[in-house]
Amino acid sequence: MSSETVIIGIDLGTTNSLVGVVDTGFPVLIPGADGKKLLPSAVSFNPEGGAALVGAEALRARLVQPSRTVVSIKRFMGRRHAALTSAEKEVAYSLEADGQGMAVVRQGSRTWTPPEISAAILRRLKEQAESYLGHPVLRAVVTVPAYFNDAQRQATRQAGEHAGLTVERIINEPTAAALAYGLDRARRKGKIAVFDFGGGTFDLSILELTDGVFQVLATHGDTRLGGDDLDSALAAWMADELQKQGIPCGDALARVRLQSEAEAAKIRLSKEETTEVPLPFLEGGRSASLTVTRAKLEELAAPILARAKTHCLRCLQDAKLSPAEIDEVVLVGGQTRMPRIRALAGEIFQREPNVSVDPDQAVAIGATLQAGILAGTLQNLVLLDVTPLSLGIEAFGGLMNVIIPRNSSIPVKAGEMFTNAVDGQRLMKIHVLQGERELAKDNFSLGSLELPFESAPRGQARVGVQFEIDADGILHVLARDVKSGREEKLALQSAVDVADETVERMVAESVEHAFEDMAERQLIETRMKAGRLLKAAGAALAAVGDGASAEEQATIMSAMGRLERAVAEAPLHELKPAIQDLDKLTQGLAEKLMEKTLEMRLKRQGAV
Repeated sequence: MSSETVIIGIDLGTTNSLVGVVDTGFPVLIPGADGKKLLPSAVSFNPEGGAALVGAEALRARLVQPSRTVVSIKRFMGRRHAALTSAEKEVAYSLEADGQGMAVVRQGSRTWTPPEISAAILRRLKEQAESYLGHPVLRAVVTVPAYFNDAQRQATRQAGEHAGLTVERIINEPTAAALAYGLDRARRKGKIAVFDFGGGTFDLSILELTDGVFQVLATHGDTRLGGDDLDSALAAWMADELQKQGIPCGDALARVRLQSEAEAAKIRLSKEETTEVPLPFLEGGRSASLTVTRAKLEELAAPILARAKTHCLRCLQDAKLSPAEIDEVVLVGGQTRMPRIRALAGEIFQREPNVSVDPDQAVAIGATLQAGILAGTLQNLVLLDVTPLSLGIEAFGGLMNVIIPRNSSIPVKAGEMFTNAVDGQRLMKIHVLQGERELAKDNFSLGSLELPFESAPRGQARVGVQFEIDADGILHVLARDVKSGREEKLALQSAVDVADETVERMVAESVEHAFEDMAERQLIETRMKAGRLLKAAGAALAAVGDGASAEEQATIMSAMGRLERAVAEAPLHELKPAIQDLDKLTQGLAEKLMEKTLEMRLKRQGAV
C-alpha cells in the first residue's frame, strides 16, 4: 500500500483514541510504542504553554500538574464558551472564550483551540500508523457522535488538517460500531440500538438497516454523562470516607489522585466483588486504605444510570418504536464492561445485548472498515474462516493469556507486550495454547519457542509476542526482545482446522467449569500479589533498618509469617485479609523510606 492509496480509520474518543488500517483484507488496530492500542486522549503542556506529552505520559503528568494537562477536549469541539454549563467548566485547566466566543484552553502565554489540542492526539495516531506501514499517511476516516452538529464536525475535520491529514469522511460512531459487529453482512434489514457508554459521553442511537445501508432513526445522549462521572462519584465518596478519618483531600493534586484511584478501582470491580484502594502519602503525609465493594459502586452509580435510561426511553420515543421492535442491541464504550450497565441495557430493550466485539475497539474497527472501502482494499473481501477456539500463551502462574479470541475472522493479527516475572531471568518460554479455559493446563498445547534476552530486574525486560493467522489458516507466532531486536518465530498448522466435536466439548467445558476456573484464577493471581507484597515488605524492612522499632519489626514479621502460611494453605477468602493486614502494617515503612530518601537527597545537596 502506498501513502497515496492507504486510508486509516480513527476513533477520536473523549477518553481514549485508536487508529487502524486494512491489512491483507482485514482491519488491524495499530498499537503504539508501549504495545497498547488504546491511546488516552490527553495532552500535557510545558510551563511555556507548548504541547509536550500525549497519551499515557500526559496522564502521568496530570497527577503532578493537573492544570497543565487537558483531558476530554472532545466535549468542547466546535462549541461556544457561553453555551457551556457550569458543570462542564469544572475542569482542572483554564477554559475561556476567544475573540469569536468559542471555547479555548489557556496554557502559559497562549490559548489553544480544541481542534489544535485534538490534532496533537491525531498526530500521535498518525505516527503509529506510519511506523506500522513504513511510509507516510496522508488520508483518514474519523468518527464522531451521531449528535455532533455541523460546527462540531467541522472542528473535527480541522483537527485532522492540523495533524497533516486529509479527512476523507466523517462517519457516525454508531454506524461504525454496527459495521464492526458485521450487522451489514449478518442481516438484510432490521432495527439496531447502539448503546454507547464511554468515558466521557453517553448516547443511544437507533439505526435502520436496509440492504446494507444504515440510516439513523433517532439519537439521544449527554456529553456530560460517562465513565468519568462514575469515577467522580466514587472519588467523592472516598474523599468523604477519608475526611471521617481526619485526612483532608481538598487540594487539586489530591482530587486528581483520588479520581485516578477511583477509576482503577471501578475497573477492578467489573471482575471482583470487593477491592482494596491503597492511598499512601496523602495531605500531611498520612496514608490510608479503603475497601470498596461492587454494591457500593452500583449504589453510587444508580442516579447516573437513571439518566442514561431516560435518554434511551426518549430515543425510543423519538424513533416511534417499542423495545420489542429492536432486532439487535450492541454495546460500545469501555464502560459497558461494568456488569450493572450490561444488565441495564438488557432490561431496557428486553433482550441480551450483543457483546461479540471488544466495546473499546468497535468504533475504531468500523472506521477502519469504512477507510478500507473508500481506499478500494475491501472491494473483493472474502472472510475465509473464523478461529474456532481462543489462542494465547501460558502466563506466569500457569494462567491462559488470550491473544486472539474465539470467533475472530481470519486473516487476523494481534499481539501483546510481556515482561520478565523474576529478577535475573534470561529466557522467556512462549507456550502457545488453544482453548477456552482459564488455566493453561486445561487447554491444548500447540507448541512453544524460547527467546533469550539480557538479564534484568523483574519487570524490566520487554518481549513483544505477535500472533498472525494468514488466509490459509496457519498461525505464525513471533517473539521479539525490544532491547536487542532479537526474535524467534514459530509456524503452526492447527489453529483453525479443529474438529467440530472438539470445539463443542471445549466450549461446553468452559461453561461447566466457569465458576471454579475463575475462582482458581483469582486464587493464583492473589497468591502472586501476596508474593510481591512479601518481597517488598522484606526489602522495606531491610532498607529501614533501625528506623523501625523492634516492636514494629516484630509485628510486621509476624504478619509476613501469617501471609506466607496463608499463601501455602489458606483459601482465597482467608488469603485476602492476610494481604490487607500486611499492606496496612507496612504503610508506616513506606513513609519512613520516603523520609529517609528525602533526608539522603538533602544531605547530598548540602542542605543538612
